[in-house]
Amino acid sequence: MTETVIYERITEKEYGIITLNRPNKRNAISLAMAEELMQCIQFAKKDKIKFLVVTGAGERTFCAGGDLNEMHGNLSEHEAFDSLIKMMQVLYELATIPIPTIALLNGSAVGGGCELATACDIRIAKNNTKYGFVQTNLGIIPGWGGGVLLARRVHHSFSNQWIMEGSLYEAEALREKGWIHRIVEESEWEDTDKLLKPYLTKSFKQMEILKELFLDTIGVIGLEDKMKREVQKCASLWESEAHKKAVTDFHNRS
Repeated sequence: MTETVIYERITEKEYGIITLNRPNKRNAISLAMAEELMQCIQFAKKDKIKFLVVTGAGERTFCAGGDLNEMHGNLSEHEAFDSLIKMMQVLYELATIPIPTIALLNGSAVGGGCELATACDIRIAKNNTKYGFVQTNLGIIPGWGGGVLLARRVHHSFSNQWIMEGSLYEAEALREKGWIHRIVEESEWEDTDKLLKPYLTKSFKQMEILKELFLDTIGVIGLEDKMKREVQKCASLWESEAHKKAVTDFHNRS
């Protein structure tokens, strides 16, 4: 059976990499994957690494969000909350891990995939990719606490607009907004050492201090409670007709 989340410590380079390994499902996050992601983050915490990379298998999609075969429209509000909170906890752990985190966006991302990318400190994107906080088009809102994180990554006015409109943006437009930090041509994507060179040259202590100062800057006091409140608000919309219809339409198109 193929592992759906893989953690590897690149010993000679002193960093770790988590790979979402479900390319046939566009790396959509199942409940089992949420548990595996949490385990991988805990493994990374125990390793003496300079930074942690999160990426996806395949060439087209970083992450398509939550697996709608599990997070379907027939869940009750309580059931939805119990499912959503697992990935909120993953995102919180990823956002607050005491080393820098880098999302290598091997492809496009939507919904929860953008929430997962937003939990990382740095986002490096492949050229000609698109990204969208599209949850409001499904009758809900971001459900993993990623909306709260987004407002701490970009200007809160743009964060509000992006989520409310549910728009898809090209990587270049998001670089101008500060969400994407660097765009890489597809021909250069496989040279991981080159992509990560600015981070590889720093010491472990430098990276640890820089992450500590960054967390002080964005503020983490009360962050977990705010993310949990977003999860609760999302779950409260789960039984709405708008959400049920959106999920049904999705399955009919699949």
